[in-house]
Amino acid sequence: MVALRPALLLVASISFGLGISLPLIRLDRFFFFSDTPSLVELVFGLWQNGDVGLSLLVGLFSLIFPVIKLFTVYEAAYGSGNFPAWASVLAKWSMMDVLLVAILVFAAKTSGLATAVSQPGIWFYALSTVAAAAATAGIKTERNMEEKQ
Repeated sequence: MVALRPALLLVASISFGLGISLPLIRLDRFFFFSDTPSLVELVFGLWQNGDVGLSLLVGLFSLIFPVIKLFTVYEAAYGSGNFPAWASVLAKWSMMDVLLVAILVFAAKTSGLATAVSQPGIWFYALSTVAAAAATAGIKTERNMEEKQ
């Protein structure tokens, strides 16, 4: 796992950038109207429409927490080797918006009012989360083994 960690972290970082900037979902309504927002566009769109609280919440869980998590993984892998206690809390929320988009796609498809199709952004975002989790997997165990030696 140690040999793959740099590649996994690179994939996680690049995929995160693509995941937040590429369209997440395509919503087609009434055969004429179509929207393909990215995650960044969704957050700014909520802000501009006056949904400041929701914009802050989505931005925090979808943009800020993942960036902080990636920084802590880099620090643990190549710096101090220790995860802060709060890092495990961030990891539990890392797939939150992937789940929310999946629920949105399901709701749109079952309501009959719109069709929803996942776009590359959601797949890159999910890949970023999985790659970061895989890169994190052995760090604590490796550090414990090094300390025992």
